[in-house]
Amino acid sequence: MTSKHIFVKRVFQSVMEKGCIHLAVVLLLLQQMSTCLSIANITTDQTALLALRSQFSLYNSHHLLARNWSTFTPTCSWIGVTCGSRHQRVTALNLSSMNLKGMVPPQLGNLSFLISLDIRNNSFYGSLPEEFAHLRRLKMIHVMNNNFTGAIPSFFGLLPNIHSLYLSFNQFSGNIPPSLFNITKLRDLRLRGNLLGGEIPQEISRLCCLTSIDLQDNKLIGSIPPTMFNQSSLKQIGLTKNNLYGKLPGNICDNLPNLEELKLSSNRLGGLIPPNLQNCSKLQILSLSLNDFTGTIPAEIGNLTMLTTLLLGDTYVKGEIPMELGYLQELQIFGLYQNRLSGSIPASIFNISTLQILTFVDCQLSGSLPSNVGQGTPNLKEIYLGMNNLSGVFPSSILNASRLTALDLSYNIFSGSIPDSLGNIKFLELLQLGHNLFINPNPSSELTFLTSLTRCRNLGELVIGQNPLDGILPASVGNFSSSLKKFSAYRCKLKGIIPEEIGNLTNVLMISLFGNDLTGFIPKSIGGMQKLQRFLIQSNMISGTIPDEICYLQNIGDLSLRQNKMSGPLPSCFGNLTALRNLYLASNRLNSNLPESLWSLQDLSQLYAASNSFSGVLSPLIGNLKAVTNIELSYNDFSGMIPSTIGGLQNLINCSLSYNRLDGPIPDSFGKMLSLELLDLSYNNLTGEIPKSLEALVYLRYLNVSFNKLSGEIPSGGPFANFTNQSFVSNHALCGASRLQVLPCQANSPRRTRRKRVFFSILYSLLGITSVFVALALGFLILRRRRNRNEPSGLTDQVSSMRAYERVSYYELQQATDGFSADNLLGTGSFSKVYKGVKDGMTFAVKVFKLELEGAFKSFDTECEILRNLRHRNLTKVITSCSNSKFKALILEYMPNGTLDKWLHSHDLFLDMLHRLDIMVDVASALDYLHNGYSEPVVHCDLKPSNILLDQNMVGHLSDFGIAKLLGAEDSFRQTNTIGTIGYIAPEYGQDGLVSTSCDVYSFGIVMMETFTRRRPSDEMFTGDLSLKQWVNDSLPSGVTQLVDADLMRPKEEPLNAEMQCLVSVMELALSCTSVSPDARIKMKEALLALKKIRIQLVTKLNFEVRLNPESSLQ
Repeated sequence: MTSKHIFVKRVFQSVMEKGCIHLAVVLLLLQQMSTCLSIANITTDQTALLALRSQFSLYNSHHLLARNWSTFTPTCSWIGVTCGSRHQRVTALNLSSMNLKGMVPPQLGNLSFLISLDIRNNSFYGSLPEEFAHLRRLKMIHVMNNNFTGAIPSFFGLLPNIHSLYLSFNQFSGNIPPSLFNITKLRDLRLRGNLLGGEIPQEISRLCCLTSIDLQDNKLIGSIPPTMFNQSSLKQIGLTKNNLYGKLPGNICDNLPNLEELKLSSNRLGGLIPPNLQNCSKLQILSLSLNDFTGTIPAEIGNLTMLTTLLLGDTYVKGEIPMELGYLQELQIFGLYQNRLSGSIPASIFNISTLQILTFVDCQLSGSLPSNVGQGTPNLKEIYLGMNNLSGVFPSSILNASRLTALDLSYNIFSGSIPDSLGNIKFLELLQLGHNLFINPNPSSELTFLTSLTRCRNLGELVIGQNPLDGILPASVGNFSSSLKKFSAYRCKLKGIIPEEIGNLTNVLMISLFGNDLTGFIPKSIGGMQKLQRFLIQSNMISGTIPDEICYLQNIGDLSLRQNKMSGPLPSCFGNLTALRNLYLASNRLNSNLPESLWSLQDLSQLYAASNSFSGVLSPLIGNLKAVTNIELSYNDFSGMIPSTIGGLQNLINCSLSYNRLDGPIPDSFGKMLSLELLDLSYNNLTGEIPKSLEALVYLRYLNVSFNKLSGEIPSGGPFANFTNQSFVSNHALCGASRLQVLPCQANSPRRTRRKRVFFSILYSLLGITSVFVALALGFLILRRRRNRNEPSGLTDQVSSMRAYERVSYYELQQATDGFSADNLLGTGSFSKVYKGVKDGMTFAVKVFKLELEGAFKSFDTECEILRNLRHRNLTKVITSCSNSKFKALILEYMPNGTLDKWLHSHDLFLDMLHRLDIMVDVASALDYLHNGYSEPVVHCDLKPSNILLDQNMVGHLSDFGIAKLLGAEDSFRQTNTIGTIGYIAPEYGQDGLVSTSCDVYSFGIVMMETFTRRRPSDEMFTGDLSLKQWVNDSLPSGVTQLVDADLMRPKEEPLNAEMQCLVSVMELALSCTSVSPDARIKMKEALLALKKIRIQLVTKLNFEVRLNPESSLQ
């Protein structure tokens, strides 16, 4: 190396050394500037988080975060906070499940480095702040399970990096903003469990990366956008529990190769289930239940070999279960409940080794169970096959399903004996065998299978009721484990006694043994069942006294001992049963006084103690039963006066004290029991007058004070206008209206004088004067009658014609109706009577208004106003009218077939299913016109079968608009004092006088129930909490055959499936009409469409069934 080269090298090294020093200085300065900048920025983040802390500290100042998030510790060390290593800025905030409450402050929008926000499972509320739009780095937002409200913010569309948006289970409302679908990187969108409405935006097709969309449990409407089924990246689609309708596309799975979950249950989707579903070859969950699908179950579903869950319940599919479904060898849950299938269960189903839950409840399946049940399904845990027509003996092979926890074979026609080996299924928790034909192999001996079941130590519910077992309860029932909560063996022909050992069931909540032939006593050991809530042993032959130990049942709510042979007094400790709601003691031989402690049960709702030998006086403490709705103490030996404190029972609906020895007056306080619907005081020794205060009882539909010693005037107001003479038979000196078949009341009673002589002298003078006036009056009346005969036109002043028909006079109407004779009387209403009239060969109806009744003039004017302008084929047509100051009548089109009420409740008349359905369609058409087809909505207000008339072709016509209301365009409700007919009126109408079109919808629902059950809402079977509506609700769907009018089954041995399905649909529609809340009821237009749909389905299916079974039409 030359000296020149050495020099150059040294110079370069010197320069480099100096440069490194300068560079180091620069880097040091930059680092110091960065540190200062980071400190400033982390201070911004800290301020934002402290603003959040101030929110939840308002509700819990001692919360862990309130203490941990302190300015004395570094922000990045705070619980739930994650910072980036480079900038020391907050990048993730995870406060999930920390029991926080408050609003999200806008300062969180300053966390500009935030990538992940997770505040799920807390109680944050309010709206998400608009400042979140600044969080451009945000990739994941997780706010599930909070209480956020308002619309989903549209600013989410400004956050381009979000891939996961979880907003489920809040209270977001409004529509789904289309801006969400601008987030092209979005992979996971979850909006489940909110209040979102509107349609699913078509813009969903923009989300090319979307793998999961969950919109379940909202209020979405419309059809599913077809573009959703073109998202090839989708793995999960969740749309369950919305109001979506329309059909699924036939090529639904052509572009969904990755789909694993398709959840569409609880919507209104219709059409066929597409066989094309087989192309979603990766599908694991297919949920289509609770929709309106028709047709059959596609056999192609059997090709979805990865399927683990298949739910097709409660649709309109029919036909047999395809055997190909047995190919689903990964299937774990299979639900086909509430369909109208046919045939038997394919044996292939029970070869699915992975199957865990099988639900085929209420599917109309028949035949016996395959012999391999339980053998090929070692993992089977739950089997529900109730409410079918399955038959045969108990499938012993089912015992091979050793993991079984639930077995439901109820409501079938299985026969034979229940095997003792059932106790080998050691994990069994629920066993439902009720309503079959199981027998005891050794009649009148112990039921040994119960002993075997005591080995099932997890058994919590055992129901064997309604089987002709004919056996004895073994003492071993006391060996059931503490898991047993419900034991039901009603109507099993049980004999013998209730074993003492039953008291060992210390955790049982319900014992139901009613309707058997049990004898002996109530065991004293019952006191050991201290968790018992329901003890039902009515309708047996149990004798002896009620043991004091029953008072140990501190949780008992329902105690039913009626219809037995028990005697002696009621234990004085009954007041200890503070949880008691319903007490049924009727039809025994109980005696003595009712204990004073009984009246301390302030939550008691039902007290039935009729048909015993109770005696003594009724305690004034009866007024403490503030919650009671029914008191039935008839057919006893009570005496003394009725305590006035009973008037404080504001919730009392039914009160029967008949057939006792009560005396004294009827308390005036009865008029305060405003909920009262039934009052029976007959067959006592009551005296005095009927209190006028009873006129305030607007719901009172039944009154009986017969066979007492009452006197004075019978009230005429309020409910008394509807009572007949049967309410007042055989009293001392009642007086009132002639229709009640009592003496008329004297306007002025003669005053008592001190001396009889003065009295008689005055009396004779009065008689003389009176005879003169009587003679003059008779002469005047004779002359007037003659003049009226000669001048009939005097009664026809102001005759009006409502159509272009000839005018009609009173005299002509009198001739046409044969002097308004009883033979021509067609019916009687609240304000009028209707007569049949014939004139010049034309038959018509004359509706004569009772002008002596308050409201008759208004009723006439209302009907004239409404009917003058209404035109509909299902409304009664008005021909003309006759009106003057003394007489008002409408002349109506004559309906030769009378009223629907007559056809329903006359034993010599019959309407088949289709006739009844047609009449309901007619009535619905009329109501739809009144509500929607006139310039202003018209509310009928008094819909009932007697106001539905049938013409010569059995077409229904709505009549009697006497109390109808016109609603202006601004009115959805109107206040009124007019009350319709009890039993048919809506709750808000009867209680508050609020009238709306929803009132008619409610009445229409009740009329539908009555039409197909032939049970009036006032039927005697409806007592206590049981009403026509409740009976229908409780009976559906399994008890529909008990609901149906027996006459509908008369022409054939059993009802056709189509008719039973029609009845279920009608009753479900009726229940939709009679919701307690007016807003929850469907509209009349919807009801009409539903009825027409039901009719089409009935006619179609009847024709189909007749073709399949032609001999049924010949029965």
